[in-house]
Amino acid sequence: MNSEIIARLEQSLLQEGALDDDSAMRLDSPELSLHERELLQRFRQLAHRQQNALIALIAQDAEAAKEED
Repeated sequence: MNSEIIARLEQSLLQEGALDDDSAMRLDSPELSLHERELLQRFRQLAHRQQNALIALIAQDAEAAKEED
């Protein structure tokens, strides 16, 4: 689940232009559920510093979960 969240956040950053990639997923993409759209919208409302902190926290949690396996 954390990897899915990270992937969606990365897609959000790509769409925002914070990361460079031509295949960025749009917020109106049919691939996103209503909950995913809401998550992306709320993520985008965070200050850049808060976005970075959240991504780092999720990445740290994902790494810890990977080590447990």
